[in-house]
Amino acid sequence: MARLRSLPLIVFVALLLRVGFLYDYVTHHVPRALSTIPFLFEPGNIAASLVNGHGFANPFRGETGPTAWMTPIYPLILAAIFKLFGTYTIQAFLAATGLNVLLSTLTCIPIYAAARRMFGTGVAAGAAWLWAIFPNAIILTYESLFEGSLSAFLAATLLWSLLRTADSDSPREWAFHGLLWGGALMANASFVTLLPFLFGWTEYRAHQRPRFSFTRPALAAVLAILCCAPWAIRNYLEFHDFVPLRTVGGLALWLGNNEQASSRTPAGLHPIDNQAERDHYVEVGELEYMREKQSLALDYLFTHPAVVIRMTTERFTGIWTGGSVHPLDDLIKARNPRFHLVVFSNLFAAFGTLAAILILFRKRSPFFLPLAVFPVVFPLVYYFALATPRYRHPIDPVIVLLTAFAISQITPSEKIQTGGPPASRSTS
Repeated sequence: MARLRSLPLIVFVALLLRVGFLYDYVTHHVPRALSTIPFLFEPGNIAASLVNGHGFANPFRGETGPTAWMTPIYPLILAAIFKLFGTYTIQAFLAATGLNVLLSTLTCIPIYAAARRMFGTGVAAGAAWLWAIFPNAIILTYESLFEGSLSAFLAATLLWSLLRTADSDSPREWAFHGLLWGGALMANASFVTLLPFLFGWTEYRAHQRPRFSFTRPALAAVLAILCCAPWAIRNYLEFHDFVPLRTVGGLALWLGNNEQASSRTPAGLHPIDNQAERDHYVEVGELEYMREKQSLALDYLFTHPAVVIRMTTERFTGIWTGGSVHPLDDLIKARNPRFHLVVFSNLFAAFGTLAAILILFRKRSPFFLPLAVFPVVFPLVYYFALATPRYRHPIDPVIVLLTAFAISQITPSEKIQTGGPPASRSTS
């Protein structure tokens, strides 16, 4: 039993599984397709633009101009990979997916550290094992060249960092936490929905300490802002308007709320696929295009409440089943074992997450808020826009942690206290 709690063993198994599935994926696809198709989405297109000397621009494979479609870190990573391994090459694909595999594997470490700090080694090992074998975490390393694996790693690291920082008087610890928040926002702007809750909890928790000083959270906040400032300044110079993070919110809302929308796909209306939409995007400019789409989406939301409620319910289901908006029908019709595995594992994690949140609330655990915020707040916007597994993936590390905790609470020999870590764990 002690050996199964070994973090190096868990990390090794996680790496082995990811490398094995990646190898199987590569051997079943044509190298020419792998070298091109996965990069023909916004991050890869922006990366190609950077490498070709056109700057952070052109998210649609053509000359469409400067963009703030997404925050810069992941396109810059892909651009560095293109520089080293060539643009649209099989070597670039292997480097990009290899990086995803590495980040997904390393996510075991902050999951383990955060869970051990809150609930002990048993839950920590359980959470890390669940992450090691979780289908979403394995499949998305090679099926999606977006920032999902990086975001999952950063989310788990943020959770671990806020637990350490809340119990620390060290300015260095608070400075690191602020820099981590800044980096996370530059990698995935969606983390901004968690920022007020998690940062507020960290400050509140720290305020209970006798040596608390407001200068430390202020330092963290300033450093987080400074990390984002160059990007905001660049956007102002390009668009002559204040764009602190990204512009794409209006389009995402419209793609999920229009006469042709469905809860599964954006109905071919995305500018990357639709020539008319792409031409209009170029004609009016990115900011005006996004404002138009937001206005159209809001009008649809208020004038079609019954349709919106139905599609929102289906998207909610899709988010928590791994992509199936009608899971019972899909499970009956599907003949693919992997599909069944994905749906069942996601349903198991969803019910585990719900059970854990209820247990933490009932026991008045101090960790209720920072843990519940991830599954409760982060997906909210996607219920009204689009629902795919990669949108939820940044919070999957916390979901498996909560599931491991729920399992520990229904196993009599493993029940633990939830009021906080004992002194012996305070430095983990």
